[in-house]
Amino acid sequence: MALRQRLSAALLDHAEPLLHRAYGGRKQVMFADLPDTVLEIGPGPGANLRYYRPGTRLVAVEPSEPARRRLERRARRRRVDLDLHDLAGEGLPFADRSHDVVVCTLVLCSVDDPERVLAEARRVLRPGGRFLFCEHVVAREGTPTRRLQSWLRSPWHWLTEGCHLDRPTGELIAAAGFSGLERHDFCLGPAAGPARPHVWGTAVR
Repeated sequence: MALRQRLSAALLDHAEPLLHRAYGGRKQVMFADLPDTVLEIGPGPGANLRYYRPGTRLVAVEPSEPARRRLERRARRRRVDLDLHDLAGEGLPFADRSHDVVVCTLVLCSVDDPERVLAEARRVLRPGGRFLFCEHVVAREGTPTRRLQSWLRSPWHWLTEGCHLDRPTGELIAAAGFSGLERHDFCLGPAAGPARPHVWGTAVR
């Protein structure tokens, strides 16, 4: 597991420019009006740091030690004030209604209990607070991509430290009890293979 975590953190770190090209336009819209303090679940090595203003206080919940090391270095370069917690998203150590914004991108596919993570995110948001998400999701039933996701489910899960290709994350967010939801569906290009279908948007507490 430790070796896979190191490899995964290194791969995501080096892929940050590619991730920016794939998601940057949408993330710039999502992160256009952030408060001074942001809570992010599963930031990994810091693909979202480029979208935070210098001086932002980032409260980060990240269980991977190799990812935390890289996140700390990148946060210093980006002049982001990092408050880092070695925890998973299923048990956030924060009071009810204590945050204005929770960010979660490309995380709900690989957590053990996405419903619990969403419940925790909603719990710690203040009324009117925003949950910002961008996630790859299961393809429509009967499509070639859906069949490919089914064929690759097990090897993909092992190679990517638990990522689920066929998780209906959009529907899970819709069912999480938020008072408002703005959801946008999109697909990446063929290079994304079975992880092409995505959702992004904002859910309001």
